[in-house]
Amino acid sequence: MRIKICGITQPQQSIAIASLGATALGFICVPNSPRYVTTSQIRAAVAELPANIDTIGVFANASIPEISQIVADSGLTGVQLHGDELPNFCYQLRQALPNVEILKALRIRSLEHLDTADDYIKYVDTLLLDAYHPQQLGGTGKTLDWTMLEQFSPSCPWFLAGGLTADNIVQALNQVNPSGVDLSSGVERTPGDKDLDKVALLFHSLKNIELLRS
Repeated sequence: MRIKICGITQPQQSIAIASLGATALGFICVPNSPRYVTTSQIRAAVAELPANIDTIGVFANASIPEISQIVADSGLTGVQLHGDELPNFCYQLRQALPNVEILKALRIRSLEHLDTADDYIKYVDTLLLDAYHPQQLGGTGKTLDWTMLEQFSPSCPWFLAGGLTADNIVQALNQVNPSGVDLSSGVERTPGDKDLDKVALLFHSLKNIELLRS
């Protein structure tokens, strides 16, 4: 299972979180976010990471040239679209960045809204399902209604996000079967400042799940 810790702002924390077991780190490239980082901050955070750690930039309604420039300047391996991007935009971005993982985040309000995931599957590598919030794009601490996702089994990999913590990750993964999990506010002291004790507790919980399932 992939484990993505998102909203990294401090280089020393990126190295520590990777060493605890994260397989992917997320960097917020949305200027009005409290977790926003510049290209130079991303470069500093990824410089000493092992090559097998995915580094994913999170964008919201940015242009393809802007996304492409930040990817080139920072060495990101993936792009997460967290705004109102339509399937055709994902297709165009795929043409511009053929060797970069493209993730589309969907903020799920209802089962009907979940059906829109089908529109994106052939244009992206990975889906990410997050909780809906009318003002905030992510990092809200709100959980999804996991019962809606019990039968969700798309033909591409997908991340479960939205209010996950070390305390509720076991319950979430007992209900749904994602390819990965994505956490941000659930392992923080303040926005962008990760609590390494909470991160360690998360991986302890995940290890216990693996033991139960093996």
